[in-house]
Amino acid sequence: MQEDIANGHKKNNKQKKLKKSVYQEELAKLQIELVKLQEWVKQKGLKVVVIFEGRDAAGKGGAIKRISECLNPRICKTVALGTPSDREKTQWYFQRYVAHLPAAGEIMLFDRSWYNRAGVERVMGFCTYEEYNDFLRSCPQFELMIQRSGIILIKYWFSVSDKEQEKRFQERINNPLKRWKFSPMDLKSREKWLEYSRAKDDMFAATDIPESPWYVVEADDKKRARLNCISHLLSQIPYQDILPKPFELPPQEHKLEYNRPPMEVQKFVPAKY
Repeated sequence: MQEDIANGHKKNNKQKKLKKSVYQEELAKLQIELVKLQEWVKQKGLKVVVIFEGRDAAGKGGAIKRISECLNPRICKTVALGTPSDREKTQWYFQRYVAHLPAAGEIMLFDRSWYNRAGVERVMGFCTYEEYNDFLRSCPQFELMIQRSGIILIKYWFSVSDKEQEKRFQERINNPLKRWKFSPMDLKSREKWLEYSRAKDDMFAATDIPESPWYVVEADDKKRARLNCISHLLSQIPYQDILPKPFELPPQEHKLEYNRPPMEVQKFVPAKY
């Protein structure tokens, strides 16, 4: 009964769809602020790690793309590790992630992270019960350790309903441009929705600590989720506007003699369009 009332309340308070023009305008403003943040991180030598976790099709990749697309790829880098190699499986669990932590003046966006062990590895049986428990004990200590080294750590969980996830899965299947995103693991995740929910709850209970909290992004509305996430990210790192002021380009040098080689000796891409 309480669940029905809660669902009804949620439906009655459902926000109107965000207009595309409004979304693009707000996103453009936020991306300018991201560029300002980037310059601040670079000049001050800050080290930033942002973790994006959540269910498949929750919108993590879209948020990461909107953050990174306007930034210098030498400063803001995306980390999306694949299945560990046989050698990596024998390493200290956090070892392959440590190799991707930032140096001074860098922002690393983790599209999934060491929390794989608390999610997919636990649910799919890719780790032992002892390895899983050791992770829950070690993870807060690991994060405190890297924070003591000067790294700013921000963690986001993208929350999506089962109904919305199903809708996005169907879109992926029907769209050739998105079908590659669908993996056999996605199919299995549909069968284990409750197991993933329990795993997420246990993960939060062990790793949502004051020094390294989780921030939940309501992600059923992709556009709002992106804007809310970026806005919150900007609020987590105090920065100032140190962007270079507009300037005039110097005149081109025309005094030197230059003869361009014949165009016939160069190979051009066919002008099909």
